[in-house]
Parts: sequence; C-alpha cells; structure tokens
Amino acid sequence: MQHSCTGSCQHVDESDRGKWDLYQKIDLNNLQCLNEQRNGSGKDVFRCWDERLDRSKFVESDDDPELLFKIPFSGNIKLTGICIIGENEGSHPSHVKLFKNKPGLTFESARNLADQELDITYDPNGTLAYPVLVARFSNVNHLSLYFSHNYGAETTKIYYIGLRGEFLGGHRQEIVIANYESKPQLSDHKTDLFQTTLHQIQH
Repeated sequence: MQHSCTGSCQHVDESDRGKWDLYQKIDLNNLQCLNEQRNGSGKDVFRCWDERLDRSKFVESDDDPELLFKIPFSGNIKLTGICIIGENEGSHPSHVKLFKNKPGLTFESARNLADQELDITYDPNGTLAYPVLVARFSNVNHLSLYFSHNYGAETTKIYYIGLRGEFLGGHRQEIVIANYESKPQLSDHKTDLFQTTLHQIQH
C-alpha cells in the first residue's frame, strides 16, 4: 500500500522528536485496552520514539476491528499530536476517535460524538503526525482512543501510538483550609484551671 496524505496529517519533523515523550507520563498500571487479543499488549504500543519501528511489540484486536484505549496520566498534559503505526495492509486502523477526561467510556458510548475524529492513512514507518485540536486537549488527565475501523481485515493491528505534547504537572492536591479563631474562646481550651473556676462559679 502507498501512503497518500489526506490533508489531516503532516509529515513528522525529526527535529521535534523530543516532544513525543508523553508515554513517560502514562499511568501504565491503570491503562486499559479493551478487546485486545493478548492481555496487556495494549501497553506495549506506548514507548519512546526511537523504538517506534520495533515489530516485536504490538496489539491486535480480538474478534472484530474495534480497539478502545483508556489512558490515564500521572498529571495533566497538553496534547498536540498523535502518530499511529500499523501494518502495510488491511489491518491498519483507518479511523480514530479521541475523548478527553472520560475514564468511564465504553464501546457503546464511544460511538457517540467525540472531542475529535481523525481519518488515518497507511503509515507503517511512522512518518505521519496528526495534529489535534489543542484548545480541546490543553488540560487532559485521561485520554481515550477508539479505533472503530481498519482497511478491511477482520482484526486491527497497531505497533505504535505516539503522543506529542507537554506535561503540565501533577494533579492538583486538595487544598486544606485551616480556620483560625480571631479571638480565643476560653470554653474551647478547657484546662484543669478552667474546670476548677467553672465549678466554683456554679457553686
């Protein structure tokens, strides 16, 4: 198959390779890939840019072309692009839907309106990048990727998913507010002396 850019993709700028490191901020212990043929294989496609052409690591769908990745991050990110490598044949994904901060997404709900949809062209060598709508993906702590179709095979096979962008920092911790009394209240500080004085007054 020959690549023909659809206009929604750009050729990867090799000088920009350092920005494809968001895989380091993925909470892999809690990442889920639904409908993967081999348990845990969905995690293998997120790795460093220099290893994107490693054909020993891949995920393949089980009994139909659908794959749903549910990707939590260790903090908030700004996503600017995505790169997807598949086989140079019918198992290469042809469409992906992106959802921001919807960890409870299912196959059924993923068929609804997404934050962004992309048509994917054949890219067995990782030469293409798909820009995302930065205004919608500027404060992401959970990303879902729903691959609904491929180019005609019974199952979908993906070798690499690259995420380009910036790490904005850890999750905000809940702020603890301490209420300080403007004037000390004797009744709030019941010492032995206070208890003795109170007893004398009452009697």
